[in-house]
Amino acid sequence: MADEPLVLGIETSCDETGVGIVRGTTLLADAVASSVDTHARFGGVVPEIASRAHLEAMVPTIERALNEAGVGARDLDGIAVTAGPGLAGALLVGVSAAKAYAYALNKPLYGVNHLASHICVDQLEHGPLPEPTMALLVSGGHSSLLLAPDITADVRPMGATIDDAAGEAFDKIARVLDLGFPGGPVIDRLAREGNPEAIAFPRGLSGAKDPAYDFSFSGLKTAVARWIEAKRAAGEEVPVRDVAASFQEAVVDVLTRKAVRACKDQGVDHLMIGGGVAANSRLRALAEERCERAGIRLRVPRPKLCTDNGAMVAALGAEMVARNRPASDWELSADSSLPVTDPHVPGTDSVGAIHDHDHVHEVSKDNLYS
Repeated sequence: MADEPLVLGIETSCDETGVGIVRGTTLLADAVASSVDTHARFGGVVPEIASRAHLEAMVPTIERALNEAGVGARDLDGIAVTAGPGLAGALLVGVSAAKAYAYALNKPLYGVNHLASHICVDQLEHGPLPEPTMALLVSGGHSSLLLAPDITADVRPMGATIDDAAGEAFDKIARVLDLGFPGGPVIDRLAREGNPEAIAFPRGLSGAKDPAYDFSFSGLKTAVARWIEAKRAAGEEVPVRDVAASFQEAVVDVLTRKAVRACKDQGVDHLMIGGGVAANSRLRALAEERCERAGIRLRVPRPKLCTDNGAMVAALGAEMVARNRPASDWELSADSSLPVTDPHVPGTDSVGAIHDHDHVHEVSKDNLYS
């Protein structure tokens, strides 16, 4: 619909420069420039390299998104950007770019939360989110259960990892198995050819007296690493596919079991799964199986929308505009530990601050995309 908010979103919380454009809940463009190949030789993301990559990719990626969407920058109703959580330097690149474009275009600016954006992106796939929404977010930095009565203003943490996130565990086990970085996709692929019951790896925080919704994958990671080391010390061949399958099963078993339990306990009849690990095929399959048995509707975006992208930021930004949430002001900065309870960072008088600068059109118009 032409009267729905047209918003550009910028995501730079880690190693991917994402720029998305949405109109309401319709995705128009999703441009991504990834520096993952550069980090691969280090076995993980190097913050300084990520920040420099964002600087180089920012303007070309914004231009590509505008061309893909077939809109001009002046047509936008707002600009949203991930303000946190994430890598401080990487976030600063995105926030600085968003502030520059918003100022020059005289558009409202919305600093939004990375985790809330991962939830909101499902609107682009399956339509408006139910209220409340129960979300399981699993990625390299986060493993969280969140209840969101209002994705723009009320997000409540139900549980989180107390040590390694699921994605971190995948990367570390892949490193032990000499499978390279990132570990998630290769372990998922190898696990399809392995036996998930071959090795009885532990399920963290699954006892009757353990926290109902919190996660722990550090013990599992250590158990898998020691099992592999013992095999190698004995001169035995490590059954890589069986290790991958058994390890993966231990992770997704805990994730899905706790997520379904949270839905039942809170009386929520649906579950949304997001974050990079949501692209894992076994996680999707087991979640679907358990949700169906429990009478819970499962919502999982397509894999490309699960990983970090600008579309998710634009989706949350568009929702902020649609619900008349206050925009951020020029004091907006990156917050590497922005709590999930803050879906966005409102300003004190941001609308006035933005619209007091009509003169910037004349100053900057030659440098803007029409």
